[in-house]
Amino acid sequence: MATIRTIRRRIRSVTNIAKITRAMEMVAASKMKQAQERGLAGRPYAEKIQQVIADLVALPGGRLHPLLEVRPVQKIGIIHITPDRGLCGGLNSNINRMTAGFILEQKLPVSLIGVGRKGVEFLSRYGRDITAEFTQLGDKPRLLDTLPISRIIIEGYSQGKIDVVYLAYARFINTMVQKPVMEQLLPVVPAEIPAAQNVDYIYEPSPARVLDELLPSFVEMEVYHAILESIASEQSARMVAMKNATDNAHELIGDLTLLHNKARQDVITRELLDITGAVAALEK
Repeated sequence: MATIRTIRRRIRSVTNIAKITRAMEMVAASKMKQAQERGLAGRPYAEKIQQVIADLVALPGGRLHPLLEVRPVQKIGIIHITPDRGLCGGLNSNINRMTAGFILEQKLPVSLIGVGRKGVEFLSRYGRDITAEFTQLGDKPRLLDTLPISRIIIEGYSQGKIDVVYLAYARFINTMVQKPVMEQLLPVVPAEIPAAQNVDYIYEPSPARVLDELLPSFVEMEVYHAILESIASEQSARMVAMKNATDNAHELIGDLTLLHNKARQDVITRELLDITGAVAALEK
């Protein structure tokens, strides 16, 4: 059995760890609400802009925009989005595993853009073709901060360097659930408009001009929204992970306290036996 001094030292260590994980849980909880609101706020915009694109594409005499062009796939591009930091449960490993599995299923060359340090480290470790790396975007990135990612993809697709582009990120479902998803970004697939929502829009100066401006903006917003979803997932996963770590630390403290009390009782019992034995020896 461990000595009382060793047990006390372990109790102090675990107590300090519990304080740290509790503080990290509170910080993640404070960031989580804002991240969730920003992530969820972009969903209605993405849905509406897809409806407008679908309406523009369906207009008679409309020309096919390069970002809508479907061509034979010779090279695949993936924007791999992960957090910069760990301590968020299995979030990073789940996204990395999903992307790795997707790449292994492909028989065509795959180029990647790594967003987030954990994803970049994973891709570099396994020697993947990384076109660009983006890290340290922070917890509150602006659209301007993510535009270089979108421009690389738009230029590569327009120039025929890649034929299909996917977004790999953690989609925020709720505080307890974050789902890794692989979504097609390019070519843009117009949404199907329900008959009840079909509106006769008037476009100025012309539908073609609006489409030229709208499609790149749509791609930029999709990338930005995926990063916001990833941040919301990260903060939620970190809060849950730190709460579990704090609970486990408190449980371990209880076990160590019980072990400490047993060790003290053993010491007291041995001392009483020694005293009793000495008294009996003196009486003889």
